[in-house]
Amino acid sequence: MQDAKHIRRQRLKLILIFVIFAAPMVAAWGMVELRIGIPDRHTAHGKVDLKLPMLDEWPLTTLADNSQEEWILVFDCAQQCEQRMDEFWRLHRALGREAPRLTRLRIGGDAEPLPGEITSEWQHLPSWREDNSVWVLDPMGRPALAFEANVATKYVLEDIQHLLKVNPQ
Repeated sequence: MQDAKHIRRQRLKLILIFVIFAAPMVAAWGMVELRIGIPDRHTAHGKVDLKLPMLDEWPLTTLADNSQEEWILVFDCAQQCEQRMDEFWRLHRALGREAPRLTRLRIGGDAEPLPGEITSEWQHLPSWREDNSVWVLDPMGRPALAFEANVATKYVLEDIQHLLKVNPQ
């Protein structure tokens, strides 16, 4: 009788061990198949716009001198230029120790450039350009993200922080 209890207890322990190690696998399979507990929102607030040309092909009066190590935040300064310049200067400062990995390129506007900002003008307006648009370009000058004209600066900051995190130096 005592041996039967001992054998049942050992079998119960073995079954519990199998359940403990199999439960995460079953839970993960259920999450994937039933779409339970998986967030639906996207991480990027901007959109990947592969139709944009590389920065070298943009019709600008001056191109950003990129050392191929810095990401470029390009913004069209057609409306509310002073406010946009200030917002993106603050965004750049908010990056903290990652700030040297980003260059700001302002297209348009008459104001003096803020620290860390490069200015340029459109030679002619390209068909893909919209007033007050914002673009983030990778260190090679390829467009990574395009933002709507009235995007909140905090969303641009979140996307840039994510890009810098997943693309270490």
